[in-house]
Amino acid sequence: MFLFLRTLTFFFLCLWSGTVYGQQWGLGSIKGKVIDMDNKRPIVGAVVSLDQTATSAVSDSLGFFELGGVTSGGHVLAISLVGYETRLVTDVNVLPDKTTFREIGLHEAINTLKGVEVKTFKYENNRVTPVSSYSFSREEIALNPGSQGDIFRAIGMLPGVSSSGGIYSAIAVRGQGVRDNVYMVDDIPLTEVGHLEGNSFFNDPNGGRFSIFAPRVIDNAQFQGGGFGPEYGRRSASNLVLGIKEGNKENTIVDGQVDLLGINVNYDGPTKVVKNTNVFLSARYQNFYGLVNLVGLKDIGLPIYGDVILKTTTQLNPSNKLSLLAIVSPESYVRDIDNVYADKKLNLLYLPNFKRNKIVLGLNLRTLTSKKSYWKNILYYTAYTSDVAVGKAYPDADTLGKLNNGVIPYIGTIQSQNYSESKVGYRSLFNLTIDKNQKIASGVEVDILNLSNERTLNQNDTNFVYAATDINNPGLKYQPISPQFVNASFNNYNVNVSGFVNYSVLLGKKISVNAGVRYDYSGFSDQHVVSPRLSGSYFVDEQNSLNFGCGIYYQDPVYSDIADQPKGNKLKMEQVKQYILGYRRYFSADLKLTIETWYKDFDNMVVNAINGTVLKNNNGTGWGKGVDVNVTKRLVNQVHGQIGYSYIDIKRNDNNGTGAYDFAFSQPHQFNFMMSYKATKRWLFSMKYRYATGKPKDNYIIHRDVLNNVNYLRYSKELIGKNELRLPDFTSLDIRVNYNFRFRKANLTIFMDIVNVFNKQIANSESFNPITGKNYYDGLAIFPTGGLKFEF
Repeated sequence: MFLFLRTLTFFFLCLWSGTVYGQQWGLGSIKGKVIDMDNKRPIVGAVVSLDQTATSAVSDSLGFFELGGVTSGGHVLAISLVGYETRLVTDVNVLPDKTTFREIGLHEAINTLKGVEVKTFKYENNRVTPVSSYSFSREEIALNPGSQGDIFRAIGMLPGVSSSGGIYSAIAVRGQGVRDNVYMVDDIPLTEVGHLEGNSFFNDPNGGRFSIFAPRVIDNAQFQGGGFGPEYGRRSASNLVLGIKEGNKENTIVDGQVDLLGINVNYDGPTKVVKNTNVFLSARYQNFYGLVNLVGLKDIGLPIYGDVILKTTTQLNPSNKLSLLAIVSPESYVRDIDNVYADKKLNLLYLPNFKRNKIVLGLNLRTLTSKKSYWKNILYYTAYTSDVAVGKAYPDADTLGKLNNGVIPYIGTIQSQNYSESKVGYRSLFNLTIDKNQKIASGVEVDILNLSNERTLNQNDTNFVYAATDINNPGLKYQPISPQFVNASFNNYNVNVSGFVNYSVLLGKKISVNAGVRYDYSGFSDQHVVSPRLSGSYFVDEQNSLNFGCGIYYQDPVYSDIADQPKGNKLKMEQVKQYILGYRRYFSADLKLTIETWYKDFDNMVVNAINGTVLKNNNGTGWGKGVDVNVTKRLVNQVHGQIGYSYIDIKRNDNNGTGAYDFAFSQPHQFNFMMSYKATKRWLFSMKYRYATGKPKDNYIIHRDVLNNVNYLRYSKELIGKNELRLPDFTSLDIRVNYNFRFRKANLTIFMDIVNVFNKQIANSESFNPITGKNYYDGLAIFPTGGLKFEF
């Protein structure tokens, strides 16, 4: 609460400064280029209208247009041409005495009636993605309350998406895990996109706390919660395609923000070093030292992370465009014995010390091969390294957690791991528009994946949370952990190969069908698989459509799981069959209703062979079903937001004799509501409310004095039923307030963003304290932050 008051004080001091020093809004201009989305060629004669007024421009023979004398601030562009769907661009921000450049693509109209104009947003109403599809603009991501500009936290609002609460940014979609999603960044496939996973060694089921993408780095995002086409594979739950912002071609723009955790700065503009080249550079540094000491959270340790993202775009000639992308994302986390002393309940006794880093390098060459086709060639390198050492404290304390001895003995390192994964890959993608009604997309992909893992347990350890089936001695009420079940040594590489083709056809004016197939070879699994995919729509009229999607999706085992297995234990690819049926209605271009029902069948799922160890097998099976209802109001003029409800029921069976159980992300009822209101040119208010049924947890019994030593009393927790109980229901209210003003030639925004206004403990998961014999929740109460955004 002290942090909340401090944030309010900071907000009002900044607000007073903005009121005193604020100036009138200046004038700038907008330039851009209009292209055909299917062949990437310029469109001549497109009308570009500003803010639904008579102010407009027409694209020239090269597709370029210009609007001068535009008031600084946010604007909406409408781009129209006969035979194309009218495109709305809502996040065009103009600075005084500067020019904003935007490249805007139009889709050919696929279903028009006389006198009816079809309006759409980027990626909306696309016949190639008829089901479970949503898109976000740069500004919509930034204004999402509680997300702090993080795209993954913004997506947590969508139907069928489970969020683990305010401290996590990872997403679980329609009952699957956080590592089951396709992440494609500028056509480069990524598997590691988060910072600060909660578990030092094993994959945290809740995922990372923050994404590697700083605020306002992502220019556009397209999300499909299922039923995606054969262009994407090796993951089975959802598909998230992210576009990193391209540098402004006209002049330099610098933006960023300063908040309670640190600073990020983005540079955006042309470069004089290389001809016809623009650059976008983002740097972020976040350090929790001041925050954890200020609000009494010293027991959690010290997290630090940062990100540097560079993207250059060069127009080599009218037919060839070359992009370079580089990302470096280091992080560290240290929790030492002083942090254990600060934990008055002695809940967490482990002492992790880790350093991790993610690297992405990529080249993307887009070539216009004819008037109806284009070809992309992507060469990339990705790497992830993790060096971890974990110690453990052994306090002498009573059952209330009060120390009997003022000195807590500890061992600096009882377990260590040096893990790395690297990939060199190549993707070749070809798109051909045969005619207005027929399109073909095809591609091949190949990569060399190298995995290295050295894990060492230096001494025997004890797991006080166990199942009777996990121990050999029935007289024990705890699980001994010996090096043979933990140690791993793995260093190997393998080749993965994929290919796909997708045929999209419009039958008459009413029916659209996408039929495709994908082939994958997984080197580490030594497995060839074929995945047919089918989707389509029946257009009742311009506003209403019935949509479907189905297919088989194969998923590689998590790379770290592969590297953890002993020699001869080869994990196979998981298989998920999806079936989706939906209805969509556009009340207007910016207001959409989506209703979808879905079913999934799971086979060959990777499960733990013995809990508390790294051993896994492919014995898992299961099924899932659900319904999603969502109303989305896109960002136009003053109001945007969404409201949604999801029903999710997921059953899994590890086929180990315990039977079927509710999967970890099976949360039957979820309700989300978000609204953002731009009251004036200066003031913007937004709020987000989320409710979800509590996550499943195991049934258990507590055993006392399991070490048979009354002078060193320890409890244990025996798991007697897989996910038979549930954590408390999840509820959270987040609010955000923006105050915009101008100082000299800079646009400034003072903001206050508060996660979980109710100040209610969010139960992400449940842990056990063997000293007190009590459970405790891993979660977050209120988390207020505030700061200053700048752009000049």
